Amino acid sequence: MNVHITEAKRILVANDRGGYTVPTDRLYPFQWNWDSAFVAMGFALYDTNRAYRELERLIEGQWADGMIPHIIFHQPSDTYFPGPNVWRTRHTIPTSGITQPPVFAIALRKVFEAAGNGGQVRALPLYEAALKWHRWWYSARDPEGTGLVALLHPWESGSDNSPAWDIALARVPTTTDTPVIRKDTGHVNASMRPRDEDYSRFIHLVDTYAACGWDPAKQWEKAPFKVAEIQTTAILLKAGEDLEHLAREFGRSEDVEEIAAFNELSRKAILAQWRPGLSRFVSRDLVSGDDVEAATQAGFIPLLSLDLDKDIAGALVDEMRAWSKGLKVTFPTTKPGIASWEPKRYWRGPSWAIINWLLIDGLKRNGHPEAAEELRKSTVTAIEREGFAEYFDPLTGEGCGGLGFSWTAAAYMWLMRSSH
Repeated sequence: MNVHITEAKRILVANDRGGYTVPTDRLYPFQWNWDSAFVAMGFALYDTNRAYRELERLIEGQWADGMIPHIIFHQPSDTYFPGPNVWRTRHTIPTSGITQPPVFAIALRKVFEAAGNGGQVRALPLYEAALKWHRWWYSARDPEGTGLVALLHPWESGSDNSPAWDIALARVPTTTDTPVIRKDTGHVNASMRPRDEDYSRFIHLVDTYAACGWDPAKQWEKAPFKVAEIQTTAILLKAGEDLEHLAREFGRSEDVEEIAAFNELSRKAILAQWRPGLSRFVSRDLVSGDDVEAATQAGFIPLLSLDLDKDIAGALVDEMRAWSKGLKVTFPTTKPGIASWEPKRYWRGPSWAIINWLLIDGLKRNGHPEAAEELRKSTVTAIEREGFAEYFDPLTGEGCGGLGFSWTAAAYMWLMRSSH
């Protein structure tokens, strides 16, 4: 067996905390939402029982209103800030009060299909949870029924400190009720992490929503940060396609109609965010009403869930190639050379295996297998050379952030499988 696959499996074992996987030791000592969904897809390749368990542990944190939070604090740890005492949520298990990209249903379909016949007993409760969360997105985060779902905190995007938030976040005060005691910079070089000022704004938002008692309608009204986000909506649409597929499998015809209507709404809404002059899709700042024109990976993620016109798909691929020119590792999360590009700082430039995984699937879907293969090779080579790092410096290829990272291990296994 490939020595790197063996190592990838070893990392998942090392990061197992009893049926759920932490992203990496110390830096992220809890269960993270979209991390676990990616990890479950990795497990699905060789241990469907463990893959199901990952998703089952995640929905232990699901709220009564359907939201699946971005962090489930199954066990205490003092190596991470902000912990449960900062979030002040009232769920049966301590959780954060915000969510993360809805990869869950995408993972559930993969696990269900890998498990083969007889998996329905375990899949059904997970399907119910996924549908409940899906409905939450459209009611809590798109109350006006536009088809684009909004984020009320940058952390909900998974791309915490992306240049996409710079303008919207600058309007958020840096004052906090909670002392900001950063733990991340004790584990990882500060030059790779969000800046202190960003952190103060992140915590200001947490304080604001905690004061609303985490009530979605009150949060929507009070939110100083509200972005109808293209990457999250595109992932939600892909999750919706997979949910619709599962609803058919399970004979849930009423659900099929409901989910299909959501999908159609978001499909049209995403297409309306195409900007030919930029050769990518854009998010919308709901506070100012402006397009978010920051050049980030989010503008390409609709490849994942839309069957695009040849012209649009071609323009996206050409733009991706232009961004990738001369880089050691593609695909960068910020356009190289612009003022906000920082090749080592978290979501301001580095290449991430999971983002590449989504883009590879999108490129294949839209008839660009050669571009998909170039990106797959670049990602696999980076991991084989540098190990299972959280992300990679696209200029030097250096592995950055946390090491022994679960979702990088899962992505590697999946990307090796898709080469055959």
